Amino acid sequence: MDNLYFYVLPILFLFLYNVRLYFLHRIQNLPPAPFPSLPFLGHLYLFITRKPLHRAFSKLSKRYGPVVFLQLGSRRALIVSSPVIAQECFTKNDIIFANRPNLLNGKVFGYNYTSLAWSPYGDHWRNLRRISSLHLLSSHKVKMNSNIQADEARILIRKFVRFANDNPNKAVEFKWILFEFMFNVITRMITGKNYKLGAEIFREITSEISRVTMEANVEDFLPFMKWFGFKNTEKKMKLIQMKRDKFMQNIIEEHRSIVLEDDNVKEKSTLQILLDLQREEPEYYSDETIRNLLLVLVHGATHTTSVTMEWAFSHLLDNPYILRRAQDDIDTLVGKERLIDESDIAELPYLRCIVNETLRLHPPLPLLLPHVSSGECTVGGFRVPLGTLLFVNVWAVQNDDEKWVDAEKFKPERFEGFRGKDELKFFPFGWGRRACPGENLAMRVVELALGSLIQCFEWEKIGKIDMSEDKGIVTSKIHSLIAKCNPRPSVYNLINFVNK
Repeated sequence: MDNLYFYVLPILFLFLYNVRLYFLHRIQNLPPAPFPSLPFLGHLYLFITRKPLHRAFSKLSKRYGPVVFLQLGSRRALIVSSPVIAQECFTKNDIIFANRPNLLNGKVFGYNYTSLAWSPYGDHWRNLRRISSLHLLSSHKVKMNSNIQADEARILIRKFVRFANDNPNKAVEFKWILFEFMFNVITRMITGKNYKLGAEIFREITSEISRVTMEANVEDFLPFMKWFGFKNTEKKMKLIQMKRDKFMQNIIEEHRSIVLEDDNVKEKSTLQILLDLQREEPEYYSDETIRNLLLVLVHGATHTTSVTMEWAFSHLLDNPYILRRAQDDIDTLVGKERLIDESDIAELPYLRCIVNETLRLHPPLPLLLPHVSSGECTVGGFRVPLGTLLFVNVWAVQNDDEKWVDAEKFKPERFEGFRGKDELKFFPFGWGRRACPGENLAMRVVELALGSLIQCFEWEKIGKIDMSEDKGIVTSKIHSLIAKCNPRPSVYNLINFVNK
């Protein structure tokens, strides 16, 4: 009998606990929530899975609806997987959801108050976004820096040609070559210089961040876990921060001396402009503020864009007829006497379709960055309390069978004549005030890099391409893409022509 009580009482307690929660939800008009919710843990037990988080959230949404309310340990969260509800969050409730949560990752990396990505909504954030847009990410600036993008694309081609010539029977690994390419593009745009050693440093930092990010998040939702050793994760992250900060601080010091020596540079880099502002307002534009702004731009642009390029080429190699059509389009427009350049991109709509289809299947941030409500509001007819985390599952929206025919298939032609955000089902760069400001740069660089590799090489995949997704904020491939590349005969003349 004692043993029976031992099993029955916890079950009875859990049942009564959830009955109470159910009626509280109904009385407070909160969105539907999964059953059961556990004391202390809430619904965290649902995510002890090998699936990436966006897929786990999508599974919940299919069962409970497009708006799901979760208790994630000590935090409340709203999961949105409907384009109509997402639009409501980022239009009607845009100001309420304009803030970022104060999570451990941001705090440890120094991002919460001094960076573009994690700064609270307000004057400081608006100023950082204005500076980033005006001096780096605007259409005008991106076009002005098109020579940098073209130059790095040529370097990328030469790198693949050298590998193919030196290793005729070997396959090339894409991941870190594309990472280095994008790192060089963004650092040259920001500083006006190439920092080759920096690519290795950031490669290591990116790998380390991916390993410890999920561990650090545990303490965000279960604060008592710090008593069980999770402080070790914070120490790891601080070591990464020190390495990252030292690299960027060295660059700042180098450019500070350049600015002092020559104040009449015609075209100043983003960093030089920031250092000019620092001389006018040293307290506001501190080294920490400049450092964290630049680090977010470098790390964010490099990681997400290189991941998108790898996914795109994985699908192209898995669908050779699509690769052939894109190559034929480039050959017809550009010919074999010159390399593709930025001015050709607008005349290659199918290339844009390939990039859009890649972003549909693999948005760089499938859950976007989390938002937090700064006040009580209504979403989808339900009450959302103050301090609720908002996760918009853009992956679920863009892979919904009800909105996309053959949603799981790679079909670039579906984007021919597509109207973009007007269709309310495609927003890989986010929506509203905190949407990614680097969309224009990312699209141009990805299209130019893909176009260059398609134009200059014949590609051969090695066995079956693994499309498995890794866990993390940015969803990369678990296994890096490898393939054989054979330079087309014209590529040697194109390289010589460029070198003249």
